[in-house]
Amino acid sequence: MFKQPGIAAVLSFFWTGVGQIYNGQILKGIFLIILQGINGLLMFVGIGFITYPIVWIWGMFDAYKTAERMNYNQNHYNQR
Repeated sequence: MFKQPGIAAVLSFFWTGVGQIYNGQILKGIFLIILQGINGLLMFVGIGFITYPIVWIWGMFDAYKTAERMNYNQNHYNQR
């Protein structure tokens, strides 16, 4: 099934992990949601201000690139 990379990235922008779930990577998405919850708690001790944005940006990038890769693989498979 064709995935929109932009939609995957925007979903992860608003809620880290939802872009991965949109792409069908349910466990990865749940893991990122839990990780961001932990990062939110880590803000009370300061380290979360570093780890939260890193995971947030990586989540958007990963969702976008995964959707692109899925579309490429699907198109490549369908051309055979």
